[in-house]
Amino acid sequence: MWIVLAAALAIAGTDESDKQTRVITLPAGKTLSIEITVGSVRIEGSDRGDAEITIERHAPAAALFARLPVVIDDTPARASIRVTQLDGGTDPALRADLIVRVPHGAALDRVQVLEGRISVTRFAGTLNADIRRGPIDGKDLAGTLRLESGIGSVVLTGTRLSANGLLRLRAFNGDVRLTLAERPADARIMALALNGAIKSDIPLTLRETWGPRWGETTIGKGEPVISLDVVTGTVEIRSP
Repeated sequence: MWIVLAAALAIAGTDESDKQTRVITLPAGKTLSIEITVGSVRIEGSDRGDAEITIERHAPAAALFARLPVVIDDTPARASIRVTQLDGGTDPALRADLIVRVPHGAALDRVQVLEGRISVTRFAGTLNADIRRGPIDGKDLAGTLRLESGIGSVVLTGTRLSANGLLRLRAFNGDVRLTLAERPADARIMALALNGAIKSDIPLTLRETWGPRWGETTIGKGEPVISLDVVTGTVEIRSP
C-alpha cells in the first residue's frame, strides 16, 4: 500500500517536507553517530560546545513520513541520530538532509549513508564515515579521518595533518583526491590503485610495471599516516 501511494503521489508531482532541530550535549569523550538511508549529511565544525542537528525530511506526502522516522538516542557516553526507512526500504522519494554543527574536535564514530552525499568543513576531530552510493567531500580538515565511498569519489581540499591524526581515504569505484594545505614535514604516505593510476606532487616510490599500482614514501618521523586506496579510479595527492 505504501509503495502504491508513494508512486501515485510522485506521479502527481507533490512534495512535502518537515524540519526539526535538536541540540545535544557533546562533552569531551562523548561520541556521536548518524545514519540515514537516502539524503545528505553536512558536518560543520564550530566553536560551539554542543551538537546542533537540523533534520529536514522530504516525501511525496506527509503521511509517508511514518516510513522515515527520526530516532534519537542520547546517553552520557554516546548519542545517535537515525533517519532510516522502515523495513530496510530504499525509496529515493523518502529523503533526509541533515546539517550537523559540532565542536571542531568532536568524535563522530559512525556516519553512514546508503545513497546521497557526505560533506565536511572546518573539522579537526575524529570522523568515521561511509557512503555506499555517492561522494564525500571535505574542506579545511584535520584530525583522524576514515572516509569510504562504495560508488563515488572522496575529495578533500585544504587538509592539514595532525600530530596524532590519520588520513585513511578509500573509494571502490571512484577517485580519491587529497589536496594538502601545506607540504608535510613528517608523514608516512601509502597509495594503492588496483585498477587505475597514482598521481602525486610529493615524490613516491612507485611500482607500476604490472598489476596494482602502489606508491609510498616516508617523510621525517614517518607519522602521521596517509593511506589512500581505490579499486577502480585514480589516487591523486596535491601539495604546495
